[in-house]
Amino acid sequence: MARYAIGDLQGCYQPLRQLLDQIAFDPANDQLWLVGDLVNRGPDSLETLRFLHSIRDSLRITLGNHDLHVIALAKGYTDRGRHPTLEALLNAPDCLELMNWLQQQRLAYRDPSGDYLMSHAGIPAIWSSEQALSLAAELEAVLQSDKAEAFFLEMYGNTPLCWSDDLHGVDRLRAITNYFTRMRACQQDGTLELKFKGIAADIPAGYRPWFEWQATSARKETLLFGHWAALECQTGRDDIIALDSGCVWGRCMTLLNLDTRELHHCDCSKP
Repeated sequence: MARYAIGDLQGCYQPLRQLLDQIAFDPANDQLWLVGDLVNRGPDSLETLRFLHSIRDSLRITLGNHDLHVIALAKGYTDRGRHPTLEALLNAPDCLELMNWLQQQRLAYRDPSGDYLMSHAGIPAIWSSEQALSLAAELEAVLQSDKAEAFFLEMYGNTPLCWSDDLHGVDRLRAITNYFTRMRACQQDGTLELKFKGIAADIPAGYRPWFEWQATSARKETLLFGHWAALECQTGRDDIIALDSGCVWGRCMTLLNLDTRELHHCDCSKP
């Protein structure tokens, strides 16, 4: 069995299929890890989700902000940010089936061997790996329960900006969501800067990329994340691997062999 991890898809179906063909991916025997943001912005969100659903037993998925947003749109919990590229998905006869499946996915995933820990935006240094997995499970339980609607109605927002174990209710759930799906820059105490989306060199004073606050020996696992295309997969360290290489922005899609660390790319530049 081979294990692979791939960066943000964002509805870019053809590059995904080209990469899987490139490695001769076999869903009957191999695993494909997805860091999230499976949909939105790209041209083929519906085709992407249908394909992934068809090979779902071979997948390990962590949800991204765009995934949570499309669930909220499809189920009528919000009408904001209805991107034209989502119309085919939202109007599809199997949309609800796909959304129900998506809603069952994780916010963080650690493989049984303990080698890798994956989430969409990363894991702040203020959380241990065990705490991160516990908080992810807390939110997953809400998403998979009759409390999901109430959560989605209150999901959007930037506050609270800093984690505290004393947070409760919607503030606690929104903070967990924002750390796992929206984080890029933060302060040493974990205070988030959620408006920043640029390159690391332009981060406001007092903030750093979230991964720069983590000591090299802080975790036994290698972290995998996506979300931050402007990094162009560069973190400057081997124990934290960025996989969003900006396919939807015309750059490339990146896939990592988790066993050999070999990288594969598919050119997504416009013809």
